[in-house]
Amino acid sequence: MYRTIEETAQYLELPEDYVYSCIMSGRIRAVHDGNQFLVNSDQFGLYWEQIEQYQEQIQQFLEEPIPADPVINDED
Repeated sequence: MYRTIEETAQYLELPEDYVYSCIMSGRIRAVHDGNQFLVNSDQFGLYWEQIEQYQEQIQQFLEEPIPADPVINDED
């Protein structure tokens, strides 16, 4: 599915200027139809998968119990 820059920015939850700069620098692939840039949204599948993985890792870290403090005896 092809989206305009505005639609892509909404889809990725990013500012339009940032999406445009990514297109110009080649980080986001797009085609120019003579009037506007069109972005194929299928290229963001891996992006969303990685975001989900990072969220799961953060959640696992937050659910991990805090270890008990070791008892330290100072025998000087």
